[in-house]
Amino acid sequence: MLVVGLGNPGREFERTRHNVGAEVVALLAERHGGSFKRSKLEQSVVADVRIGGDKVTLAVPQTYMNDSGQAVRALVRHHNVDDVAQLLVVHDELDLPIGRMKVKEGGGLAGHNGLRSIVQHLKDDGFLRVRIGVGKPRSKEHGANHVLSPPSKRERTELDIVVQEAADAVELVATEGIAAAMNRYNTVTEPPS
Repeated sequence: MLVVGLGNPGREFERTRHNVGAEVVALLAERHGGSFKRSKLEQSVVADVRIGGDKVTLAVPQTYMNDSGQAVRALVRHHNVDDVAQLLVVHDELDLPIGRMKVKEGGGLAGHNGLRSIVQHLKDDGFLRVRIGVGKPRSKEHGANHVLSPPSKRERTELDIVVQEAADAVELVATEGIAAAMNRYNTVTEPPS
């Protein structure tokens, strides 16, 4: 399995909403004793780990978000991923409120330029996704500024929690499959009234 966490390279983008996918993959490497190595061929930093006994390649593209597809295509080729169901992309999602997460198989782009780039380069949208809610900006015109700016302290606390949960979800996909992860993480139970 290949797990790719989307984000932008560079210190100025660390801990922004757009980089939560990269944060999840970094956490997975930490949990499973992996260390990232820069791979120019793959245009990414890459770490191989074992999750539930299976080899999982963790990667964070070093291209900018809008060019994520270049790096993902190189990763897919280099790691001989011949079925996009073996590719899991972790990314920020404007259509989910801060602190929410959904696991998904295939689907649309919801205006996400990183996903658009991946679909353009792979010619396939059937890859798996862990979508991390970063909330909607005041208006569409504020979208780029919203995802590229650091969240408030309260929002950051919620994002730190959901990053942990997203890493748990990736582990579940790796060990038990996408259906098990969707069953566990996509069901929202309302508190009793």
